[in-house]
Amino acid sequence: MTTGHGEIRGKMTPMIAVSVIGLGAMGASYAAKLHDSPLAAVTVIAEGARAERLRRDGVRVNGVRHRFPVVEPDTRVEPADLVIVAVKYTDFAEALPQIAHHIGDNTVVICLLNGITSEAEVQQRYPQSHPLLSITFGVDAVRVGHDVTYSSLGRIGFGLAHNREPYAAPVVWLADLFDSAGLRYEIFPDMIHQLWWKYLVNTGVNQVTAALEAPYAIVQPPQGPARDVMIAAQREVVRVGQAEGIDLSEADIDSWLEVLDQLGPRQYTSMAQDVLARRPTEVEVFAGAIMRLAAKHGIAVPVNTCLYQLITAKQALWGLS
Repeated sequence: MTTGHGEIRGKMTPMIAVSVIGLGAMGASYAAKLHDSPLAAVTVIAEGARAERLRRDGVRVNGVRHRFPVVEPDTRVEPADLVIVAVKYTDFAEALPQIAHHIGDNTVVICLLNGITSEAEVQQRYPQSHPLLSITFGVDAVRVGHDVTYSSLGRIGFGLAHNREPYAAPVVWLADLFDSAGLRYEIFPDMIHQLWWKYLVNTGVNQVTAALEAPYAIVQPPQGPARDVMIAAQREVVRVGQAEGIDLSEADIDSWLEVLDQLGPRQYTSMAQDVLARRPTEVEVFAGAIMRLAAKHGIAVPVNTCLYQLITAKQALWGLS
């Protein structure tokens, strides 16, 4: 495993074109960091009233206002060197065709969204592109209105499904770009395992904090009941993942708890933010998907089933399901 900064060096091209779709907490934070890099020129993909609002007001990240160039999805542009897809999974199907003009033969794509299928969907639609598997962890960014705040951007893990030195050219290239922007990263030997690790994390912490409409503080006390429910939901993911041939174990939960203890206790997961704002959640990506996989293998997942029922009941109250 390789960890940034500065451990991988490669040839860089001045003013790398970066296109970002999705300027929520994650997208805005990464766009701002890359915008501050001397090597990157950041463009945001948006349409309609959202595009006009971003042109007019920009977005403020940790108190600094950023006004990125904004282009409509149907505007023909030169393909980007890097496309960052940072929408929620509930918006992914709509966003996927909107990046078409930004994809070329040499475009690297990373998806900063939850779930375990987005990169495969990008590759299927844009076979000429170079999607890298990626996860973020240890991030506590929150967006309220036009303001994004975070105390930790954590790290991003990325790479091919399997990574050994010397790393593939797109992996080295992206590592250099992140070094220039001060973004911390890790290149894991087994990215499939890491995708499932992040999936395990989110299925527990996102859903419990969403159901309770609470910040990270609710799951941080070592003997707390909310933490127990989170871990129980994650153990169900371990069992289902093992049935799917993924090498998950209790050690993966332990490594998450070490990350959890470093997060800002007053910050909220993305799913808890969605519930508080009465927006559609990603419950189908988490509990819904685990329930379907579990049924295939005859595995009981009562905790995720209960979380699914609670969260979908909330959404029904808002007229969303």
